[in-house]
Amino acid sequence: MASTAPIFRQSSCWKPLLRQSRQRRPCTRCLSTALSTTPSQPPPPPPPPRLRSPFRILNDSTHTSPKKIKTYPPPPSHRAKHPFPLADWQAQHLAELDPTGSRSRLFDETNPDVPRVGDILLVTFKTGDPFAGVCMVIKRRGVDTGVLLRNKLLMVGVEMWVKVYSPNVRAIEVVKRAEKRARRGKLYYMRKPKHDKGSVEKEVEEYLKRRRLIRSGALGVKDPSKSAKNPSSARSGVGAR
Repeated sequence: MASTAPIFRQSSCWKPLLRQSRQRRPCTRCLSTALSTTPSQPPPPPPPPRLRSPFRILNDSTHTSPKKIKTYPPPPSHRAKHPFPLADWQAQHLAELDPTGSRSRLFDETNPDVPRVGDILLVTFKTGDPFAGVCMVIKRRGVDTGVLLRNKLLMVGVEMWVKVYSPNVRAIEVVKRAEKRARRGKLYYMRKPKHDKGSVEKEVEEYLKRRRLIRSGALGVKDPSKSAKNPSSARSGVGAR
């Protein structure tokens, strides 16, 4: 009977030894998996995560509370010490530029004779040079209130922004009212040749001629500038110079 032990074989025959070792490897693997599947105690639970303190404590015995930071009160408010609202600033400048309040009443929306876009306005400056044109835009911005007038001089369209409260403006008069109230607040479409009204010299000449007749008394109509208690209050009104 032949023995199966490899120790009695010749040491020079390595091939059978390697073959036999290969056959024993799956047996050891099966044995290791069988031992690992045996029931055992459950693993201990993981320790709870350690929370870091937001404050750096050097020594627990000496530093039991976080370090206190010294704070300072805010500086006093400049606005509370020196109140300067925009309404007071507007009222102060309006009192200086328009002491009688005639220009404010003229461009007040509650005034029935307020100028509107599409009307022809005549502006007289302190130098004596007048400028007339169709009112295209009216911007009510307190002291910065202004109107945009358009006229045609020497076949060239000319536009000018006029500040109502400017000290260089002596009088603002309504030469002619628009036949229909404009449906827009800004008549920029008048820059096109189709809607351009052209020159307004004829309307201005008729208005100045009628005003001279009224002042002379030929038409039997009282002059509003003479009937006013304060002549300067009617300079910026309708039909005053």
